[in-house]
Amino acid sequence: MKEKQLTFAPRHHQLTNINVWTADSQWLVYDVRPSGASFTGLTIERVNARTGVTEVLYQARDGAHVGVVTASPDLPARYVCIHGPEHPDARWKYDFHHRRGVIIQQGVAENLDACDITPPFTAGALRGGSHVHVFSPDGSRLSFTYNDHVIHEWDATQDLRNVGVAVPLHAVCPPKDHPREYDGSHYCVLVSRTTAQPQPGSDEINRAYEEGWIGNQGYLRSDGSRQRWALAFIGDTRSPGGEKVPEVFIVDLPESNAAFAIAGDEPLEGTPTRLPAPPKGVQQRRLTFTSHRRFPGLASQPRHWLRSSPDGSAIAFLMQDDTGVVQLWTVSPLGGEPRQITHSEHDIQSAFSWHPDGHQLAFVCDNSITLCDVASGALRRITARSEVAPVADAVVFSPDGRSVAYLRDGSDYRQIFTAQVN
Repeated sequence: MKEKQLTFAPRHHQLTNINVWTADSQWLVYDVRPSGASFTGLTIERVNARTGVTEVLYQARDGAHVGVVTASPDLPARYVCIHGPEHPDARWKYDFHHRRGVIIQQGVAENLDACDITPPFTAGALRGGSHVHVFSPDGSRLSFTYNDHVIHEWDATQDLRNVGVAVPLHAVCPPKDHPREYDGSHYCVLVSRTTAQPQPGSDEINRAYEEGWIGNQGYLRSDGSRQRWALAFIGDTRSPGGEKVPEVFIVDLPESNAAFAIAGDEPLEGTPTRLPAPPKGVQQRRLTFTSHRRFPGLASQPRHWLRSSPDGSAIAFLMQDDTGVVQLWTVSPLGGEPRQITHSEHDIQSAFSWHPDGHQLAFVCDNSITLCDVASGALRRITARSEVAPVADAVVFSPDGRSVAYLRDGSDYRQIFTAQVN
């Protein structure tokens, strides 16, 4: 069991839940927030997985902070992270609805999403709050979650978490009628729909979150044709009795970038009292129906993100079994009954990732970094059981499939580790 500590500096190091490796499996990218709830890190950095050498990739200025960084799946690597507002003040400081994505190359950060908060709003621009930006498997586009400044100002109870997509259609340059407006390199739209009061027993949701791209090339429809682009996400439904039940949803996306700019029955850019709406024909679909189970809904702890197998045939998630143990399950993007993968006596304790070959997943179980064979459900430790479990936030296979990266909390600081798969 070859476990290696990579960072030793007397400060926290934070990995995001996916896409933390460069495509050559040489570097791990991280931020330096003192905790997940304290968005006060100033730098985005990377550490060499072989030598332990660290480099600063970007440093925020003018009172801004950065964090939650991921890497592109190509070389030379691009990095994307959350960027808080420069020159923050009492009216505009870091918050769910006051942040943006930036793409970092050669130490320069370019805004991913444009911001337009004064009507008339601009299609392709957002209105103030994108978060956890993840490149698609081919690096051409990105997903993110989103909160909205305009709606927050109008009625904070209507500012619901949603999922969006950034595509390289063209740069978006709204009129600058407010000092907090800015341009963005990508055309950004929301692709989920939420409602503040979902009808009990319906497919309506009031929160869309923890999304993941489907397959390296999408997935096969039931007729054998290919749906090239799709995202899975967790949606919070209401049971017939009115209780929150998180379920798996999917949204199929257009093949062409230009199609993202075609509005449906509501404006892409939103209104003063309505969130931005998905493009024409983009409609979410519910995949799991678990209200009848003894423990309904996906597990809320540990926090996890939906992750698809590389071939797009299975979407993995965590849910309790009938004895209350958190297990790993999968569901097809076509729907149907979920398949229980693990039958462990111990809870799955973390987010997870797929091996590039699609045959294994990695996560924390029984305080160890553990590999799971998808076909059999067999579990294999690759680190010894520790008194304190590795951190639940991130357990991420390297692109070459040879290593897993994760975090441990020491007596004072959070550090980055890797373990060899074989």
